[in-house]
Amino acid sequence: MHISDGVLPISVTIGCFAATIALTAVGVRKTPAESLPKVAVVTSAFFVSSLIHVPLGPTSVHLLLPGLVGILLGPSAFISIVLGLTLQSLMFQFGGITALGANSIMMGIPALMIGWLFKQLKGSTLKGHAIAGALGGFLGTVLSVGFLAALLYTGGEDFLGVGKIAFIASLPVSIIEAIIAYFTVIFLFKVKPELLK
Repeated sequence: MHISDGVLPISVTIGCFAATIALTAVGVRKTPAESLPKVAVVTSAFFVSSLIHVPLGPTSVHLLLPGLVGILLGPSAFISIVLGLTLQSLMFQFGGITALGANSIMMGIPALMIGWLFKQLKGSTLKGHAIAGALGGFLGTVLSVGFLAALLYTGGEDFLGVGKIAFIASLPVSIIEAIIAYFTVIFLFKVKPELLK
């Protein structure tokens, strides 16, 4: 689920790049040095998960993990998304260099939203954390697809059909990501709960 070069209008591409630079700068400022190893591990998980593509009808799907990235990194999530997408673009030509800003917005803003939502909903119990984690995993993907559809719509109504296909194809992925986030949060709550703060 990456936007390719040349799909979006130049004004949208430039605006997304500007927003990406601004959000990355804010994320860097809010990320303490001791959190960098955690950011690196989560970024590598985000990077690797996107490499496994599963054919589904006329398209293929892969894990996105914006919800889990947001849950684990909070305000640092945008940095992780930008780094992962940059590496995917340079190494495997997923998306494109000119579309990097749009792809970062598409997955990074939902990650930030889920990080905030998880903080509000998790409470102090294992059950609260697990439910908030599952909800975050599900909504992270749904929100990313929503941003994808909105960005594609700026390229013309011809791309709206692609957005609809992406939404339908992402529903199974959203459920899988909810399950992954659910069990990840439970595991971390039991083993290293400070990672969920």
